[in-house]
Amino acid sequence: MNLPQMFGENVFNDQVQKETLPNEVYKALRATIESGKRLDVSIAGTVASAMKKWAVSKGATHYTHWFQPLTGLTAEKHDSFIEPEGDKVIMRLTGKSLTVGEADASSFPSGGSRVTYMARGYTAWDPTSPAFVKEGTLYIPTVFVSYTGETLDKKSPLLRSMNAIDKHAKRILALFGRQCKKVSTTVGPEQEYFLVDEEEFMRRKDLRLCGRTLFGAHVSRGQELEDHYFGMLKPRIVDFMHDLDEELWSYGILSKTKHNEVAPAQHEMAPVFCTANVAVDTNMLTMEIMKKVAQKHHLACLLHEKPFEGINGSGKHNNWSMSTDDGFNLLNPGDRPEENTLFQLVLAAVIKAVDDYQGILRASVASAGNDHRLGANEAPPAIISVYLGDQLGALVDSIVKGVDYVPVKVEKGSIGVPESPIFPKDATDRNRTSPFAFTGNKFEFRMVGSQANVSDANIVLNTIVADAFACFADELEEAKDKEKAARKIIARELKAHYRIIFNEDGYGPDWEHEAARRGLLNAKTTADAVPVCFEEKNIEVFVRQGVYTRAEAIARADIQLENYCKIINIEALTMLEMVKRDIIPAVSDFVANLCTNVAAKQSVCEELPCSGEKEIITTLAGLNDKACSLTGKLEGELKNINLANVGVASQAMAHSVIPLMDQIRECVDKMETLTSSEYWPYPTYFDLLYSVNN
Repeated sequence: MNLPQMFGENVFNDQVQKETLPNEVYKALRATIESGKRLDVSIAGTVASAMKKWAVSKGATHYTHWFQPLTGLTAEKHDSFIEPEGDKVIMRLTGKSLTVGEADASSFPSGGSRVTYMARGYTAWDPTSPAFVKEGTLYIPTVFVSYTGETLDKKSPLLRSMNAIDKHAKRILALFGRQCKKVSTTVGPEQEYFLVDEEEFMRRKDLRLCGRTLFGAHVSRGQELEDHYFGMLKPRIVDFMHDLDEELWSYGILSKTKHNEVAPAQHEMAPVFCTANVAVDTNMLTMEIMKKVAQKHHLACLLHEKPFEGINGSGKHNNWSMSTDDGFNLLNPGDRPEENTLFQLVLAAVIKAVDDYQGILRASVASAGNDHRLGANEAPPAIISVYLGDQLGALVDSIVKGVDYVPVKVEKGSIGVPESPIFPKDATDRNRTSPFAFTGNKFEFRMVGSQANVSDANIVLNTIVADAFACFADELEEAKDKEKAARKIIARELKAHYRIIFNEDGYGPDWEHEAARRGLLNAKTTADAVPVCFEEKNIEVFVRQGVYTRAEAIARADIQLENYCKIINIEALTMLEMVKRDIIPAVSDFVANLCTNVAAKQSVCEELPCSGEKEIITTLAGLNDKACSLTGKLEGELKNINLANVGVASQAMAHSVIPLMDQIRECVDKMETLTSSEYWPYPTYFDLLYSVNN
């Protein structure tokens, strides 16, 4: 395999564009991609013709406008290149077909921003994200809007938020004498996932319908030995990862790192940073490819945040930064951050943004799946805080408290033997318990769920930081002494938002109480997190930065709550079906068999010891009866919930339905440990977690 040659072979990338487009057309297209210049629609026909010719050479017969509706997934409608010409057909892609498409918008979520009878929707080409060929189809990344202009996707507001960052970051940079064509947010979303045997997966209704196990007694060996993390890759996993890398590389996806994660059967893939909208597209494609490659190896790839109770779940650490087109990183503190006013101002803007809008930042990662993960000892708590580390923490402390800054002395590391190389130590450690941690020249937002579309988190980050930049730029542009004014803003804002900075253990028992004392939000469920999105302040920041209209902001919050209710409802109905149709009958049969055995023994000799069996019979019969009773309560609770009223319904799901489901699970999991494996109707955690990794 010639990796450099095959990398990006399925992508209509810069190299292909340069080779297939006339020079003037190529320059015009690259100006849009690299500098944010308005797309010259007159070049669309030429680009479309070249793109079609290239795609056909790769075996493509169809094209599709690939978009990201508010389902959180991707969508596509395929059209062939063929057009009639007399008795024959020709292969054609017109400029209009490239730039604009039509899709039926009536069946996609809109949150009430589009009435049902107005079904028409439009897709529009996003030239900043490269097209690619997959499985005989040319995929053209697009945005998706309704007939009346409301955005119905996740990419449109992401692009708007990137534009807001670009606009106001350039204002800040200009005040410090630095000019550039474009400021882009860059993202590197790490991707955690589980791999289980496909045959075992197919036997679990809950995994197939819900993506997670609704039942499962703890396996005797979980992650307590800490031997799976970075452990040796098993042969079947090696083969999967090898094929996955090759597939990702062929689509120009910069898959860099692969390793075992903490939990049994859990793994991680991490890419190299790229521009935010491209990172979103490639991450959505990565998740799709992971599942398809897994199937080829008779595996099932689980992307749910918490597929197994009692062991670590999966996240998607969102590494976020800002860079100019000439490579200047706005979050690089440099060798002497105490003298770097521009960096301090950018840092103050980020801290201000996260504190002012902690509610919508928390809401951006809220989901039914992520609720199971946040706050456990594998993910940050549901409380938003900023970790700066020793070096920047000391710098901020000196500014806030008005004391001299003592630079953190960076020493070289060694294990103390002459054969060992001397390694450079970073100026600060990495805090794995923090939801928003500074890690050298970027922030790592660690709350994002593993199956999430990372647009949501980055839309909020871009918008709120752009708003802080705008606020600072408005003030500085009126100041005569820019340096003095900037220092004043830095000190004022760091003092005002000092409460959001927390450089200690986010898992510590005292942090929740301390966070409450500081006035920080602690929304532990989606039902409690999302309502802040309806607050005027949180709507207005999106409107002010041109990211959402008021209607769009409200609609997306409604959709988030609606989706939450639907997922919990599906899980509850699946649980009821599994318990009533499979688990209760299986346990009843096992109890009956034990009773028959006890009766047979005692018919031979009444003095034969059967106390242990009788105890199991009594316990299981009681648990089975309890399960019957609880399922009745759960059915009654579900019937009383009006899913049309998502605000009330989400509260009922979070605080009534889920606690009942937890009780049923506790009951069933106890029964699993007492029931013969011959009778138990589903693969156990041992079957699922160790069928691939042994």
